[in-house]
Amino acid sequence: MVPVVEVKGARIPAIGLGTMTLKGDVCVEAVSAALKMGYRHIDTAVFYDNEAEVGEGIRKSGVSRDEIFLTTKVRHLDLAPGDFEASVEASLKRLGVPHVDLLLIHWPNPDIPPPIYIPALCKAKRNGQTRHIGVANFTMALLEEAEKLADEPIVNNQIETHPFVDHRTILAYCKGRGISVTGYCPLGRGRIPGNAVLERVAKTHNKSEAQIALRFLVQEGVIPIPRTATPEKLKANLDIFDFMLAESEMTDIRNLAAPDGRIVKPAQSPKWDN
Repeated sequence: MVPVVEVKGARIPAIGLGTMTLKGDVCVEAVSAALKMGYRHIDTAVFYDNEAEVGEGIRKSGVSRDEIFLTTKVRHLDLAPGDFEASVEASLKRLGVPHVDLLLIHWPNPDIPPPIYIPALCKAKRNGQTRHIGVANFTMALLEEAEKLADEPIVNNQIETHPFVDHRTILAYCKGRGISVTGYCPLGRGRIPGNAVLERVAKTHNKSEAQIALRFLVQEGVIPIPRTATPEKLKANLDIFDFMLAESEMTDIRNLAAPDGRIVKPAQSPKWDN
């Protein structure tokens, strides 16, 4: 059974399935297979253009909806009044569910300030469209502003996290504020295999480099959401809760982080804390 991260009333499974780029039947089968395998946390977004397939995969799995922690996100282009509400309603319709478990702002928008959309995010929770609310790709300053504006708890910040990006500052801030952190791109989009440090640690624990990277994030307090549609990788990614990395190994992996380690750099990116 996957451990659960408890924060501000939310119980978030400690690993999830990311679905970005998964489309059509591949997405349906990946979601269904993951849930049958023991995953209970599924992450999607309007931007991924696969909410309908995610919903179909959930239904096909046969796993009860109340056992699943389902996250979706509102695009940065849909944060204006009216657009936000329409986006949430359309997401629920595509997913085929009356509510999600976590609704996130996908990216901040420099042209639409938080006072415009944070109240709408809170209202979505009060309306029963989501059980919990959060943000993604928010800096410390943006999180501080969001919390001041929100009259509902901000329970999560989803950010890019993997061994090659320095996430310590924002992680420490979120921990201090009681905000959980979900990590996308946890396997560094292909940069994990062949890394000498991860390879050495993997041999010590009889695990793969990918499993070491995911375990590293879990021990850092991050909820990783690796994306894959391959049954063997789905199973391997889930098999990270039967061992512990030593603190010396954690330090060695932390030292892999570099100033230019960030992979995802869209035009709407904020000025990062690191």
